[in-house]
Amino acid sequence: MATIEECRSALEKLSDNMAGAEGDVREAAALDRSVSCHIKDLDVTFVGRLTGGRIRVRDTVQGPPPEKAQIRLAMTGDDLVALVGGELNFATAWGAGRVRLEASLLDLFRLRKLL
Repeated sequence: MATIEECRSALEKLSDNMAGAEGDVREAAALDRSVSCHIKDLDVTFVGRLTGGRIRVRDTVQGPPPEKAQIRLAMTGDDLVALVGGELNFATAWGAGRVRLEASLLDLFRLRKLL
């Protein structure tokens, strides 16, 4: 089972990957939205903001997200690490119910370029 530190590192790597992206991916990452990522098996949530093409985690809280972020993710820590490491395909994980992504319809259309 992935640790909180491994999950935070995976989010930092994802942020670095998004910041270095070009074209459609860079455009999709250019949103300015609140973000939460609930790690179900650890029952911890990373809360932050997607801005300037980066995910900036500002807090880690116990339990589910305290507020409804504009972009909400939920998964296990192992799945987060595998997704960011390229070992797990997002569409496959989402279709199997391993990853939950909630956002406005417009944001989902933009975010699909990241996936």
